[in-house]
Amino acid sequence: MTDNWADFEKAEPEFSEAVRARFAAYPHHVLATLRKDGSPRLTGLNVEIRGGELWLGMMPGSLKAHDLRRDPRFALHSNPGPDDAMPEGDVRISGRAVEVTEPPELHRYAEEAEESGEVHPDHVFRTELTEVVRITVDQDADELVVTTWHPGSPKHTLRRGNDEEPAREAPESPES
Repeated sequence: MTDNWADFEKAEPEFSEAVRARFAAYPHHVLATLRKDGSPRLTGLNVEIRGGELWLGMMPGSLKAHDLRRDPRFALHSNPGPDDAMPEGDVRISGRAVEVTEPPELHRYAEEAEESGEVHPDHVFRTELTEVVRITVDQDADELVVTTWHPGSPKHTLRRGNDEEPAREAPESPES
């Protein structure tokens, strides 16, 4: 099952806002695609969230675009920033990327990019989300807080202390 960004926002408004803020903190993030031989390819990428979609744009002849055309599965990791504090957490999104090739859709995308001062890429992919994960640290409890969302399910949160303790279910709260 997959959903787009608008579906994620509708299902989990507070969680999606925290994820959006984490991606908005820095323009450049890391995209994982699958090479022809099945090995991973990690590359930098700017991410846009607008019009109810998470967009991936790429330069002409981009190897990551060729990867996604062949196998649409991807993973996207937020930029950790200049230090290791990451007060807003660490975010990963997985899903499928669908290349936009229809002229009206490409034209709409180009107009929106121009209005926001962005460069229009040659390869444009909209995404279908299969998983969103945010990991934060609860400094007071000295625990990792792992919040996960899958389409069709409510978000799920686990808290984990040191490696000797098993993870435990956490009650849902708006700040998760």
